[in-house]
Amino acid sequence: MKEQVIKFFQDLVSGMGASGDLAKWLELLIMVIGLAIVVFSMWWITKKILLGIIHSFAEKSKTTWDDHLVEEGFFGVLSQLMPLFFMGFFLDIVFYAFPTTETFFDRAVKIAFVIVINIAILRFLNAFRLVVQDLPQLKDKPLKSIFQLVKIIISLFLVIVMLSIATDQSPVFFLTSLGAMTAVLLLVFKDTILGFVGSIQLSANDMIRVGDWVTMEKYGADGDVMEISLTTVKVQNFDKTITTIPTYSFISDSFKNWRGMEESDGRRIVRSINVTQKSIKFLTKADVEKYKKIAMLADFIDSKESEIEEYNKSHNIPNADMGINGRNQTNIGLFRKYMEYYLKNNPNINTDMTCMVRLLSGTEKGVPLQVYVFSKVKAWAEYEVIVGDIFDHLLASVPYFDLDIFENPSGADFKSALAQ
Repeated sequence: MKEQVIKFFQDLVSGMGASGDLAKWLELLIMVIGLAIVVFSMWWITKKILLGIIHSFAEKSKTTWDDHLVEEGFFGVLSQLMPLFFMGFFLDIVFYAFPTTETFFDRAVKIAFVIVINIAILRFLNAFRLVVQDLPQLKDKPLKSIFQLVKIIISLFLVIVMLSIATDQSPVFFLTSLGAMTAVLLLVFKDTILGFVGSIQLSANDMIRVGDWVTMEKYGADGDVMEISLTTVKVQNFDKTITTIPTYSFISDSFKNWRGMEESDGRRIVRSINVTQKSIKFLTKADVEKYKKIAMLADFIDSKESEIEEYNKSHNIPNADMGINGRNQTNIGLFRKYMEYYLKNNPNINTDMTCMVRLLSGTEKGVPLQVYVFSKVKAWAEYEVIVGDIFDHLLASVPYFDLDIFENPSGADFKSALAQ
């Protein structure tokens, strides 16, 4: 067939009256124009007709994998192979009189063919990743880093193939030469290698997933993990800024993952109210009667008073009503019990988890009464509302127990003191 095509063009040029070098160049020009027309026609047919049919089929199908292939442009890249195939097939016909030129263009077309295949493979992997990450069991896994590594390996292999075509050397020659380039490759791909090691460890130990709330103070990150790639992890902070962190940093540095809290039955509330030491006192009988009017404490006070009275009588303690003699109730102790009752009766508190109010060691800022409970609601905004409601009530309740909240003196306090 090739001989027949060449003879056809030779006869055509001869019929035009050309001879010698002019005939050769005229023949080359006509065949190049013919090849360009054939290649363009093949490109138009595949791009406009075949791709249209494929896209129409993808839109009508119920599966999603073909939609992802269309979105990633996989079929569009494949459409370039047909023109390249025809170009490579006719090169030895067009340049039969110019073997050196034919060799150059033949290698160029083969390299272009490999490049198109490489791009097609990369786009296929992109579509395949989108299909895989829709699976419930793999949705939160660092798939992007794994696919990036596969892309790098495939691309390196095809680069070696292209070098082999360009230099007319065996691919084995370049593979054996990689040993001498190991140090350079380790330096160039240091971040990639560390990222790959980090992503494998993160995945194997289930340290971080897409969607986790993480806090990493070193990088100012506090938000949800958006993406885990081979070299970086993207975290969208709660102010909607995005922090990019090297993947390996999650192995080499410390960070906080809030997933355990989100998967548990409650979110911890730990906050203290500092009471001034001078406001703490024993309760008199009048005080006890006053606090009995608090419905939540009435039964407790009666029970406690009976217990204290029995104890003081059994130990023959004289003048027990003086407070310091024998056992007596204090305003801070009663307020602590009130806080416990209030929290345990709060519908937003998970009483199946730790629920207590404890008295901590006194400091220069007073005596801390610490609330240590877990809220049923874990969502940040609702959680803060619950915490605010609890401490609004507790702070407003402090004066009813004749207690004072510690505050550092302000300018107004100094002015008032100086005015006296």
